[in-house]
Amino acid sequence: MKSVVCEMLGIEFPLLAFSHCRDVVAAVSRAGGMGVFGAVRYSPEQLREELTWIDAHCGGKPYGVDLIVPNRFEGKGEERDTVDLVKTLPRSHREFISGVLQEHNIDGDALDEEENGRLNFARNLEEAGAADMLDVAFSFPIRLIANALGTPPRVMIDQAKSRDVPVAALVGTRVHAVAQIAAGVDILVAVGGEAGGHCGDISTMVLIPEVVSVAGDTPVLAAGGIVTGRQMAAAMAMGAAGAWCGSVWLTTLEAEPSPVIKEKLLSATSSDTVRSRSRTGKPSRQLRSPWTDAWEQGGQVPLPMPLQSLLVEPALLRIDKLAQSGHAGARDLATYWVGQGVGLMNQEQTAAAVVQEFKADFLDACERLTSSLDAMA
Repeated sequence: MKSVVCEMLGIEFPLLAFSHCRDVVAAVSRAGGMGVFGAVRYSPEQLREELTWIDAHCGGKPYGVDLIVPNRFEGKGEERDTVDLVKTLPRSHREFISGVLQEHNIDGDALDEEENGRLNFARNLEEAGAADMLDVAFSFPIRLIANALGTPPRVMIDQAKSRDVPVAALVGTRVHAVAQIAAGVDILVAVGGEAGGHCGDISTMVLIPEVVSVAGDTPVLAAGGIVTGRQMAAAMAMGAAGAWCGSVWLTTLEAEPSPVIKEKLLSATSSDTVRSRSRTGKPSRQLRSPWTDAWEQGGQVPLPMPLQSLLVEPALLRIDKLAQSGHAGARDLATYWVGQGVGLMNQEQTAAAVVQEFKADFLDACERLTSSLDAMA
């Protein structure tokens, strides 16, 4: 397919798949798109293990890595150990979480014993932690490095330029896009408010042409609620060079969510998500549940990033474990990041099948537009 993104990244179809699952990343790359591995919750050692696997299973096709190094967060620039940060979490917030769990017949004690990637998350937000992750990422033949929040740190841009690896950055406003171009990024990912995970409040339909209007020669990938080829075609009709999708891969056979979460995703409508600060401290879209409702109803104000993640992830991990064992209260509370496109995600299939469906749907949409133009001639 003729696209500046295809030429830049060496791919057949300008569909990029953001995923925390290495199987999805490799499968999408093999199918002609590009898998981009979300690495923020991994340690450098874990990232090396995951990329080694991806490199061995992507069939020699291009793949990328996504990190989160925000411009602003609580304690940025301060040298603080993440274990010490956990000790500063307010008692009132801990008690609030314990109360929410107890209301759903879940033990709220000893949550810090739950092991997860929350300490890696906090460390990787800092430039020093990100630099360690970049050293690992650039030791592999990645073809894209992306920063998910704010302008990429100078170390990311400099290392990428020296290796001829394009740098992508996610933006939620036209102002953000202008700043990213000035910083030297190679690809803009315009993320509308319909997106899962961190997003702004401007809709994709409005945001894409706004960002394209200031992008100049910098290609724009459309993101936010895009789960079909016809949506991708619509975005490209507005000037985008391709699509960046995350949510649509969550219901694939390979994806990382538990069966409980996949069941909730497959039955959800586009109205069943909420944009909330309850998980990371910054607005991110996720499945609505009694867990998100408790935070949105004013019972407790979420802490700034990264403190909120340090606070809530042990509880969410316990919820996920209990939900998988059949615990009714945990099943109700269970949530996961997903965009409003979830209402169109109603069957479980392989990641490769999703790519092929995108291609066919994209082509059908283009043919409909061509037919309309022929009728006007």
